[in-house]
Amino acid sequence: MPLVLNEEQSMLKDAAKDFCTNNTPITQMRKLRDEQSTDGFDRDTWRQMVDLGWAGITIPEDFGGLGFGYMGLGVVMEECGRTLTCSPLLATAVAASAIVHGGSDDQKAGLLPQVAAGELLLALALEETPHHAPYGATASVEGSGDNVKVTGAKKFVLDGHVADKLVVVARSSGAAGDRDGLSLVLVDRDAAGVTVTRTIMADSRNAANIEFASAEGVLIGDAGKGADTLDQVLDTGRILLSAEMLGGLQECFERTIEYLKVREQFGVPIGSFQALKHRAAQMFCEVELSKSVVLEALSALDDASEDSAELASLAKARLNDTYNLVSSEGVQMHGGIGMTDEYEIGFFMKRSRVCEHTFGNSAFHRNRYGELQGY
Repeated sequence: MPLVLNEEQSMLKDAAKDFCTNNTPITQMRKLRDEQSTDGFDRDTWRQMVDLGWAGITIPEDFGGLGFGYMGLGVVMEECGRTLTCSPLLATAVAASAIVHGGSDDQKAGLLPQVAAGELLLALALEETPHHAPYGATASVEGSGDNVKVTGAKKFVLDGHVADKLVVVARSSGAAGDRDGLSLVLVDRDAAGVTVTRTIMADSRNAANIEFASAEGVLIGDAGKGADTLDQVLDTGRILLSAEMLGGLQECFERTIEYLKVREQFGVPIGSFQALKHRAAQMFCEVELSKSVVLEALSALDDASEDSAELASLAKARLNDTYNLVSSEGVQMHGGIGMTDEYEIGFFMKRSRVCEHTFGNSAFHRNRYGELQGY
């Protein structure tokens, strides 16, 4: 597969770069943090994103979307990563993929046009422990069809406090860790029995802890057979998040290189020091490799490739490591000023640490990749 963007994708990338540079600079994220915004993102900016069609990029045209594919959304996420844009785009796109892959015709027709129009925000409620465990659900679901009830608790639900509906991973049978017996349930956030507690993560982004007490919902797909759909949903999230991380680490790298050129010590730019040259060269190689794996993973999603799962874990592990490296080196090479809140380079390190543990850290994905390869 060609690891390059076509003309339309390049145009979308350029448009996204212009929008994020002019409308969602890092100063907006800082303002949302300092003012303790109730939503955690700017509603007017989100409406502009919707008007550009971003909310419907991966939604099929039959359901009001653009049908532009995951490569299209990937280049948008990359540019959002460069400016640390705060929006519900990632959380909604990931949860919407559950409806795309596992929903009934009625669910697709009723919900996907609302997602594409920016009228419906979604979130995936999966984790129950501090560590990523796709099949670790102990939350239970009882009933069938359009009349089920969910009981349990979820943690680290991205944008969970602003989502209109939650895609909840619950268990119809079996024990925590079993792949069989998982169900996906669509629950209204304001339904009776749902208690949402907003939390602020280290990077100042939104998450929520949510409790369900016999909360009513409807099944997505068949009861106890949601694991296949869940795998597709999570791999979608891993690859799209990797695309955002790629944008963030590239911006961090470029800022660091520019600083090495202008910061002087002993009468010369510090970038002339051999040790720093070596470290910058290592970062460059890792950045270029990261670009390739993200492009290949996005292409695999669009092609519904059999290698999608392996490439999702490959991309997430690689981007975890590279973003960690580049952001850490960026802060260190900036010296003392890099540790201050007034300087923006530190925001990339905070974002990298949260992204590392979202949808699985490097250890999880190296192990998963080995299992998928038959080891």
